[in-house]
Amino acid sequence: MSLTKVYDAATVLKHLNGIINVYKPAGMKVHQVRTAILANICKGLNEMNVREPRKLPEEMRLLGTGTAADTVLHKISSDTDLSDHVLAAGPRYIPQDCRIAPVASLGVHTSGVCLFGLNAGLRQSSRIQRNRPIRIYHVTGRMGIATESHLPGSHITVRAKHGHVSADRISALASSMQASHQRKMYELCGVDLQTQAAYELACKGPLRPTNNSQPVIYSLKLIHFERPNFTLEVHAINESEDYLAALVHDMALELRTVAHCAQLRCIRHAHFDVTDSLLRHGWHLPGIIKNLRQQREILKSHPQLLNQQRVDLYANQNTA
Repeated sequence: MSLTKVYDAATVLKHLNGIINVYKPAGMKVHQVRTAILANICKGLNEMNVREPRKLPEEMRLLGTGTAADTVLHKISSDTDLSDHVLAAGPRYIPQDCRIAPVASLGVHTSGVCLFGLNAGLRQSSRIQRNRPIRIYHVTGRMGIATESHLPGSHITVRAKHGHVSADRISALASSMQASHQRKMYELCGVDLQTQAAYELACKGPLRPTNNSQPVIYSLKLIHFERPNFTLEVHAINESEDYLAALVHDMALELRTVAHCAQLRCIRHAHFDVTDSLLRHGWHLPGIIKNLRQQREILKSHPQLLNQQRVDLYANQNTA
């Protein structure tokens, strides 16, 4: 089906519904991203064909007195309600005309995939949030320096040597921590990892916590090492910026050194990839409409994002 160009702002606003995938820069808060997107949507709508000013009732129209100035005023406003004119009432579309909310928030220091539900897409965003899909991060730690908040820009508290730390030691520690997290998930379900019940649970999909308060790590591996920096790929649910930064700090202590989290980047949220994220220079109305169409195809290809059978932790705790 061929696409038709639409120049009517009301028609465009009517179809602005769904999920958008935005790339959030580091150092920018989520609500600032939301404000910028809303402002650009309204700017794009106001540049299109908007509603004309209302007409005055017949009995309220201006009657001329015969003078030249009054004749000009009569021609301009005899049948137009000037109080409804754009110059008097302001832009036709303002941020309050659109509803937008993030699916899951990202910290100030975290960049990468940030999903928003737009207008009717708020219902889809709440469903994705309830399903708690896995997010994938690239977390870069810098050894030798510990900070007060374990994040960059914070007060330096400790310095230590790190020459004894190798890539093999970091990989071994990451594998051990991953196995510990997986074992803990089955223990919370009251299931022995070596039993048939554990196998049946694993076949149903990833175990998910029953609430949003308990972080769970599904995969943790080293993908890059260049002293003093190392990069981990983390697959997690219910994680936060502070939790991932503390993870880097705790790993460094296990390696008998110190480190802080130098960079956090979310590269994937469920099936929404960073390659499809809308960069900052594309946060305009045409770019948002195109991105809505792309994410709609992803949701159509993966309907389980909106409706899936969840395997929660503690599910078998009372029956085990």
